[in-house]
Amino acid sequence: MRKKLAIVMLIVFAAAALSGCSLLGGKGDRVVIGGKNFAEQDILVYLMKYTIEDKTKVKVDTKPFLGGTSIVAQALDRGDIDIYAEYTGTALINLLREPLINDPQAVYDKVKKIYAEKKGLVWLKPFGFNNTYTLTMRADHAKSLGIETISDLAAKASTLMLGCTQEFLERPDGLKGLEKAYGFQFKATSGMDPGLTYAAARDKKVDVIDGFATDGRIPAFNLKVLKDDKHYFPPYYAAPVVRADVLKKHPEIEQALNLLAGKLDDKEMAALNAQVDLDKKDPKDVARAWLKAQGIIK
Repeated sequence: MRKKLAIVMLIVFAAAALSGCSLLGGKGDRVVIGGKNFAEQDILVYLMKYTIEDKTKVKVDTKPFLGGTSIVAQALDRGDIDIYAEYTGTALINLLREPLINDPQAVYDKVKKIYAEKKGLVWLKPFGFNNTYTLTMRADHAKSLGIETISDLAAKASTLMLGCTQEFLERPDGLKGLEKAYGFQFKATSGMDPGLTYAAARDKKVDVIDGFATDGRIPAFNLKVLKDDKHYFPPYYAAPVVRADVLKKHPEIEQALNLLAGKLDDKEMAALNAQVDLDKKDPKDVARAWLKAQGIIK
């Protein structure tokens, strides 16, 4: 019986070796794309998935809404996922703990170099949009207080409540650094799910929120983005980040994903986000429709 079992196991392992697969963790011709826990990331997951599957023979599994930045970045480092979309400023400040740089190309070049040398990860060409952090208020409230910039806000912040993601409370390019740079402190803060902050501002549950420049709810809810007049926030250009070992095995993935490079500006990304957040469309459908309209997939 033991001999028969041993022979069966040898046959199975031999077949796996011949097919180019490993029973000890290999994925064959499949890759996994992950994403953070908000709509824009969900859309990007499926933009990348459908492009890869249309242009290559590689099959894609998805793990959307994994969590915040650190969770998804760690998943890529461990090899639990192979690809996700990261933002240049987030990588620079929050993940690499490097000093602030305001020049978009310099930020991209630096994170690309460090990721390649220290992590074995490759930054591909950016999608084109800059989803920078913002501080955002109801437009009528900002007008009544005479607030146009974050410096204007600084004089009023001690009477106002901030609603923001838990990540913004904790990350180095978030609230603590912002308050230090502008020299103010809010009366109170409330950590929230990313999907709830905009409605909280609209419904007057909080006075100020941390927003994203490409979020379609900002114009839809009549919210106002305050000008970052001291240029505290770095550029946050989104780009696919891929494990180098995956690209070595499947260089065609880079060619496929580079078809998305420069195709999405801030306005275009905000419109896609609005379809998900406001119109309640499925991110899969939004991604597929946009790719077909652009002629990227059939």
